[in-house]
Amino acid sequence: MRGGAQGGCQGFGFLGHYSIIQATGFHALSPGQQVDLTWEAPGFRQDGYDYRAVSIVPRPA
Repeated sequence: MRGGAQGGCQGFGFLGHYSIIQATGFHALSPGQQVDLTWEAPGFRQDGYDYRAVSIVPRPA
């Protein structure tokens, strides 16, 4: 997931691995899908990103 997230995260680049998506079954998100995101700034660039998601919870439609 790269920046552009709604709700105050626009303009920031986040690394978000599919394994941290809190969902059952296949872990995937749709473009524009709203999520609750918990992130951290590890103090170093990980894979070119300044921030990484530690929890991604899809919001119900």
